Amino acid sequence: MSLLCMATSLMAQTPLEIQLWPNGAPNDNGLKGTEEDLNGGRIANVVHPSITVYKAEKPNGKAIIMCPGGGYARLAMNHEGHDMAPWWNAQGITYIILKYRMPNGHDEVPLSDAEQAIRLTRQYASEWNIDPNKIGIMGASAGGHLASTLATHYSSKETRPDFQILLYPVITMGDYTHRGSRTNLIGENPSDALVDKYSNEKQVDEDAPKAFITLSSDDKAVPAANGVNYYMALVQNNVPAALHTYPIGGHGWGFRDSFPYKRQWTEELEKWIREEIK
Repeated sequence: MSLLCMATSLMAQTPLEIQLWPNGAPNDNGLKGTEEDLNGGRIANVVHPSITVYKAEKPNGKAIIMCPGGGYARLAMNHEGHDMAPWWNAQGITYIILKYRMPNGHDEVPLSDAEQAIRLTRQYASEWNIDPNKIGIMGASAGGHLASTLATHYSSKETRPDFQILLYPVITMGDYTHRGSRTNLIGENPSDALVDKYSNEKQVDEDAPKAFITLSSDDKAVPAANGVNYYMALVQNNVPAALHTYPIGGHGWGFRDSFPYKRQWTEELEKWIREEIK
């Protein structure tokens, strides 16, 4: 039985927010000023990136770092972020939301924030009752691109996620890309080398972490080929991967009840986490 109903009746513990770079980030995206509230749970102009940690009451050692989507221009912090906390916590999983900086044409900035998020999670693993070998990265839409970028571009063992969960992800910067995400990450006229670098289906190797991917076949914003081609690259490199596609639903459903296959994808993911992350 799904833990979804149980989760709706449970309140997540009071979250803990930690700044990623309290002494200043090692890079700059050129954006200044204050964070913008765009309503509907969306924010922009993140100048102080952070992680928000929801610790499970009965932790099982697993942790997930979530990267909300927003086309690398903004972040959908609710339905692709905070709204999932009670559900994950009900499974005994520590749930962490990454509020990352937008690239603004500085392609290295989001990945550096993602790497720092996983460093901090491993640093606090003992205190938060997390197994440092059971920390996964999750992302939706452009956040799925960031998650898959971490999974394929991590710079050290310290920043390699142990698994990846991708919801209707942007994967490629070439054909079938999401044009807004591409422009915001690598600019209007990127070099072929930069396009290839962030076309993550081309960056998979046998050391990529195991993956769970889900999407809708009728997604007009981010074509299904993104997730499907990434899945095929994982399979070709003998990386364990699960792909779940649904005939309708479009794009951006996150944890919304309006998605007609919410019960199906959440149950499949619950099962995958139980069986694959041990």
